[in-house]
Amino acid sequence: QVRLVESGGDWVQPGGSLRLSCAVSGFTLDDDSIGWFRQAPGKGREGISCISSGGGNIYYTDPVKGRFTASRDNAKNRVYLQMNSLRPDDTAVYFCTRAICTRENGVYYPTSDWGPGTQVTVST
Repeated sequence: QVRLVESGGDWVQPGGSLRLSCAVSGFTLDDDSIGWFRQAPGKGREGISCISSGGGNIYYTDPVKGRFTASRDNAKNRVYLQMNSLRPDDTAVYFCTRAICTRENGVYYPTSDWGPGTQVTVST
């Protein structure tokens, strides 16, 4: 059974940092690209980053470029999202999923079911 479970979300003040983790099981992580998505209150889900199967290509949507860094450890079946310089508009539930990455800004196509997500809240 394919599972992706996010963790690491928390409340932080503006300017703070968080590291999200995505634990995968039920498939070989080496074979798949992984996308990070988020859904802010009252808004649709948006793609924010996508990392290719080997990690050689990593894409970011414009609002997070220079602040967020995606990485992966295939041996540990983990994908990570380091988030720095967090802003209130980063407040959202964050999800990871298998995805098809594209070079088009924020366009990543999810190819597996959504996990529970992890809540990130940025406020004073």
